Amino acid sequence: MAKRKYAVLVGCNYPNTENELQGCVNDVMRMEHTLIHRFAFGKRNINLLIDTDEAYTKPTGENIRAALLAMVRRTKSGDVLFFHYSGHGTLARMHNSSRSDECIVPCDFNLLTDEDFRFIVNKVPMGATFTMVSDSCHSGGLIDKEKEQIGPHVHSRSLTNPEKSAQHSSKSKFLPMDSLLEVLREKTGEAEMVAHKITIALFQLFGDKASSKVKRLLSTNGSVVKAEKGVKKSQRVDDHEELQQRIDEDMGILLSGCQTNQTSEDACPTGDPKKAYGAFSNAIQTILEQHGKPISNRELVLGTRKLLVKEGYSQHPCLYCSDNNADAAFLCEQST
Repeated sequence: MAKRKYAVLVGCNYPNTENELQGCVNDVMRMEHTLIHRFAFGKRNINLLIDTDEAYTKPTGENIRAALLAMVRRTKSGDVLFFHYSGHGTLARMHNSSRSDECIVPCDFNLLTDEDFRFIVNKVPMGATFTMVSDSCHSGGLIDKEKEQIGPHVHSRSLTNPEKSAQHSSKSKFLPMDSLLEVLREKTGEAEMVAHKITIALFQLFGDKASSKVKRLLSTNGSVVKAEKGVKKSQRVDDHEELQQRIDEDMGILLSGCQTNQTSEDACPTGDPKKAYGAFSNAIQTILEQHGKPISNRELVLGTRKLLVKEGYSQHPCLYCSDNNADAAFLCEQST
């Protein structure tokens, strides 16, 4: 029986803002074509969210989460799920600890964290796969608790660091903390915004539509919980308990554009925004075009690493998944 295949593709260019990027929507449009013509995805099973065309669903935090959960809910064992995100990433310290959380930045700045993606992966039926490509800054580890296969602690012996930065017209996909704080200050109307207020500001703006981590952290603070509306405490506790569990040999596969401590590049080498692209997304397309069918997740990540080094980029793509999925074919492609 043929595998059913579903995809959610998200491109955030943040048009007409100080944080505008150029190639993210191009990345997911190009990926849609690849999914249909190489991997035999049906167009009706591909959900495209972009912020440059009102005809498409906007990639807000709520809409991205809803699209992913809807995809997972229709999934059965054996199905192939794919999520491609191209846009800003950031590190946000949402609680009193030395650890910052890896986040993607939807167009409305309703951050989605590594815990949100762990929550989604935990809902994927055994026997199905959930592959996530995140072409964003600090994307290493975006599925919380996923096993590192290629990353800052597991290196490819053949990898060497570039001696100089890429000779391209490019912009980092990193949203600096100061920029995030300024956006939240403007949206909340606060006179000032500081890092330790991020969690409260996100809940103030998005309420029950905020990240599961925001709601979990607030549920541990009694003075804040009293202000919550429409979020049952029992539900927050249940979600928290589920987030703390990692299913052995789970179905999550993360291909990240860089390590947790690195940035990913949005490139426009020709100066024409219509031809702009994310360096990692473009590298994936190049390796797929060069490689026969199928290509493993490990081969794809190592190929993009080598290509980006050759092109002069300093970002190092990573792979997080179970041992079995590391050497499994990307998107379960069959040989022809």
